[in-house]
Amino acid sequence: MDEASMDSSMVGLLGRVTGTVGPGLVGEVIVRIRGGAEHFLAHPASPKERIEVGTVVMVMEHLPPRTVYVTAAYDS
Repeated sequence: MDEASMDSSMVGLLGRVTGTVGPGLVGEVIVRIRGGAEHFLAHPASPKERIEVGTVVMVMEHLPPRTVYVTAAYDS
């Protein structure tokens, strides 16, 4: 699998915040991918959004190898 197809395959996946994501923070999320679960550094897709630990998120963009931009998957 080439890098471009791996990038697009992450968009739309759900994950869970394991380190707060927000403005000025580099958070962390865990995403189920490639038959397991992997941790990624995370930034908010919307620059002012703060996403707390435990929140289910959707990957909006993937910057290889280990960075994603996420948004809360459900309204709270």
